[in-house]
Amino acid sequence: MTLDEKLAQLVGYWVDQGDEIVAPMAGEMGSSASYEEATAHGIGHLTRVYGTRPVDPVDRAAWLWGEQRRLREKTRLGIPAIVHEECLTGLAAWKAATFPTPLAWGASFDPELVEEMARSIGQPMRDLGIHQGLAPVLDVIRDPRWGRVDECIAEDPHVVGTIGTAYVKGLQSSGVDATLKHFVGYSASQAGRNHAPVHAGPRELADVFLPPFEMAVRDGGVRSVMNSYAEIDGVPVASSAELLTHLLREQWGFDGVVVSDYFAVAFLRTMHAIAASDGDAAVLALTAGIDVELPSGDAYLAPLAAAVRAGDVPEALVDRAVLRVLEQKERLGLLDETFDSPPTEIDLDSSEHRRIARRLAEESIVLLSNDGTLPLAEPRRIALIGPNADSTESLMGCYSFANHVLAHHPGTELGFDAPSLAEAVRSRYPGATITVEQGAEVEGLDRAGFGAAVDAAAQAEVAIVAVGDRAGLFGRGTVGEGNDVESLALPGVQRELVEAVIATGTPVVLVVLSGRPYELAWALDGTATAAAVLQAFFPGEEGGSALASIISGDVFPSGRLPVSLPRSAGAQPFSYLHPPLGAANEITSADSTPVRPFGFGLGYTTFSHEDLQVAPVISAGGAFEARVRVRNTGERAGVDVVQLYSHDVVASVTRPLAQLVGYARVALEAGEQAEVVFDVPTTRLAFSDAKLRRIVEPGEIEFWVGASSADKETVATTVVDGSVHEVLPTDRREVVTRVVRGL
Repeated sequence: MTLDEKLAQLVGYWVDQGDEIVAPMAGEMGSSASYEEATAHGIGHLTRVYGTRPVDPVDRAAWLWGEQRRLREKTRLGIPAIVHEECLTGLAAWKAATFPTPLAWGASFDPELVEEMARSIGQPMRDLGIHQGLAPVLDVIRDPRWGRVDECIAEDPHVVGTIGTAYVKGLQSSGVDATLKHFVGYSASQAGRNHAPVHAGPRELADVFLPPFEMAVRDGGVRSVMNSYAEIDGVPVASSAELLTHLLREQWGFDGVVVSDYFAVAFLRTMHAIAASDGDAAVLALTAGIDVELPSGDAYLAPLAAAVRAGDVPEALVDRAVLRVLEQKERLGLLDETFDSPPTEIDLDSSEHRRIARRLAEESIVLLSNDGTLPLAEPRRIALIGPNADSTESLMGCYSFANHVLAHHPGTELGFDAPSLAEAVRSRYPGATITVEQGAEVEGLDRAGFGAAVDAAAQAEVAIVAVGDRAGLFGRGTVGEGNDVESLALPGVQRELVEAVIATGTPVVLVVLSGRPYELAWALDGTATAAAVLQAFFPGEEGGSALASIISGDVFPSGRLPVSLPRSAGAQPFSYLHPPLGAANEITSADSTPVRPFGFGLGYTTFSHEDLQVAPVISAGGAFEARVRVRNTGERAGVDVVQLYSHDVVASVTRPLAQLVGYARVALEAGEQAEVVFDVPTTRLAFSDAKLRRIVEPGEIEFWVGASSADKETVATTVVDGSVHEVLPTDRREVVTRVVRGL
């Protein structure tokens, strides 16, 4: 291969890139080369063929098959291109199913269902000639002011790791390579600002941010990793050989392809100012271990070619990256593909997609409070109020095609059915008189609709008030990439609207459709208390129907908070994984205690947790069983999320007051009980010591099970015995659970 042919394999080309801003600073970046010029020597990736504009999938497939044949027949080497697309909430393409956002995956605590979802996403992707999906996001939530929280799974690394790894397994089982985002530390950005510096120390990186990625690499066998835009303690990740080569490849054994986040290589010059030119940026990134520059070849084509020819970087590093790309293409079958039979029909929103989307939405909705108003029986007069009451967009996250792309194409139909909450409530209560009033916009200060909303509520038996977010990008919306906030109050005048409706005396069921947790103490425990509060994190195309099913009692709520419900923006950043000094105490007047803790969620029944049993002595480096009896103590069937927590009583470095060890969803009939058995490797108790060694340390450990991270319902204490165990790559990390019934 000539140098030009090699470099062509290390870049993408964004065929449809136009004026629509769907990536950071896209308007200021991008190659000026024509498609024919850029692909004269072949091309590594075709960027977002289906996901940049609304294109008919069958027509686009025919075009793509023709382009792949052209690459095979008209370039000297005849190497087809990898096609990559976004697929965080389903394939981000016109007419494709939209699933709940990742924060809802975390709220479900159901990795098996997430794996099933990812498999269903991947199958039509491969049928459309797509080879790589840019998902999942494994950033651990640290500050809900950050706009990209709706793309994240949870504030707990174990939940992020188990659910994210399940997504990887599901997508790759369909023949589509998953891509881990954003390696690493991106979500720890200063003050919750996008692309801000990260000040995480090496222990926080090792114990909080890296474990989900390590799990997806070691246990999930992920085939691609994408760098974070972040700079950590002054070192941009895109230039860090320590992270991208020494840790990822040499220590963890990753043997796939590292791709750059969009424009991240050039950002070493334009945003981080550690490179004087795009050629310098290319040398830094290639040396660090970034194999492929996406979305286009701003740095890895002419600038990198000049650097190689000038001797600034050895061509062997180019060869290293090219071999990884060619190995990926060979494994995906691209080198043998003839591209002679494009699909002539395809269903991107099948009944199976909708079944999974509905179930995941139902499992992810969290009941935060309830005075007995829910479930609603058969009310005769319902007022449905709020900016999200009759909105399809409010059901979908930032990386849904609807909010990511279609927002630039007003008037273009969605391409699939997504009933709003109002439509779903009308369908569920056909005999009721239902009045819908918007009351206010998601943003802005217009209160002109308050009067009609209050009148509708006053004449109703119950008012369902739907508030929250509108996802978008870079200032177009209230949450999503680039939509960071300084306050965690509901946007606009939405709180005032809710308070005005509550003041009528009509029972209010508050539904929060959002991409981040908001300050809700006033509605949960304050003077303007709602009768019930439901939290739905962008539940997708079936989210309206799922909410109606839970409101009516056709489905029992079983979601649990994957992120603490904040007391205020001033209490951020906060994590339940805090050491003793991170808790409220008498030597500060500030209280960061969340309004609802991590793992919290109510249902229409109650559960008890009893008789937690752990062996009194366990061996460092071994495994142990924790057994707990769970009973449905109510009068309805329900699903409990059984949560096992631990605390290292005395350790050589400070440890969290609570840390999730394992979890299990358990369905129980009224009065039924079962024993949940957690088979736990002691690696779940590991941490980085003063020398940054990953160890299991002897000493006393307290375990408990309860309804949340803050609830010690049944407690057991054990002692880890033996010498310090330094964690090995071959050590088991997976917690295995089983449920014993018929007690």
